[in-house]
Amino acid sequence: MAYRRLLVPLTGTKAGEAALATALMAARVWGSHIHCLHVRVDARDVAPLAGEGLSGAMIEEMMAATERESGERAGRVKALFDKFAGGLGDITLAYSAETAEKADGVTLSFESIAGREEDVVAQQSRLYDMAVVPHPEADDDASSSDALHAVLFDSGRPVLIAPPNAPATIGTRICCAWNGTAESAAAMAAALPWLHQAEARRVLYADEYQRRGPKVEGIMSYLRWHGVPAESVQFKPMTKDVGAGLLGAARDFNADLLTMGAYSHSRIRQLILGGVTRHVLENSDIPILMCR
Repeated sequence: MAYRRLLVPLTGTKAGEAALATALMAARVWGSHIHCLHVRVDARDVAPLAGEGLSGAMIEEMMAATERESGERAGRVKALFDKFAGGLGDITLAYSAETAEKADGVTLSFESIAGREEDVVAQQSRLYDMAVVPHPEADDDASSSDALHAVLFDSGRPVLIAPPNAPATIGTRICCAWNGTAESAAAMAAALPWLHQAEARRVLYADEYQRRGPKVEGIMSYLRWHGVPAESVQFKPMTKDVGAGLLGAARDFNADLLTMGAYSHSRIRQLILGGVTRHVLENSDIPILMCR
């Protein structure tokens, strides 16, 4: 098994550039096709939000302004893509499935369509082996990243969250977070291709992180059945913060990829009280492979 098709939701930000670079690094490992998708705001979606009391002319003006802003943003995103693609002499630009299938090595394509970003990205991700999404912006709380959460909750696919800055390597030293949940089991299964080709692997667990489900011994047996050598290490939360402890343990291992389940508690509870997923999303500086 390999990650042959990667989807990258593109935004015209520094985080988007890091996601592109992270996706390219992953694609070089697997010889993948990268499809970059930009979702423009559909001006028709503005009208229902305008509310009562506005004249038809005012609504039309709002729609026109939305269309202009959306077009300008789409132009910036396409310029970002063109600049990125222009510096890749060994990558084939493939705007059709036939071209991508015939090409050797990594291929790259771009598409811009109108719609609601969270809906379009989540639905399109179902046709890819993995979505590579930008890290939440430094000034943007991860809880408000609709597209990211839509992919996690609604795509049924693993999601690779890029770090704020492009990593030097990916998937050579892997940490897997285990807490016995269905989400962590899905993440472990999704990570198997990475685990088979890694140089070093470590399963991280903690009493404070464990939920109802198999203990670490069970998942270590699972990995042995798949021919994946790994060690298990118990980590300690930092000042009772499990997320910080998990990231600290990954740093101690010099990991360049962390895999974990996302939101084993409800998202509402995590929004109110915080949680491991939220902390990792907001504070990670390495790629994170998540499954929900």
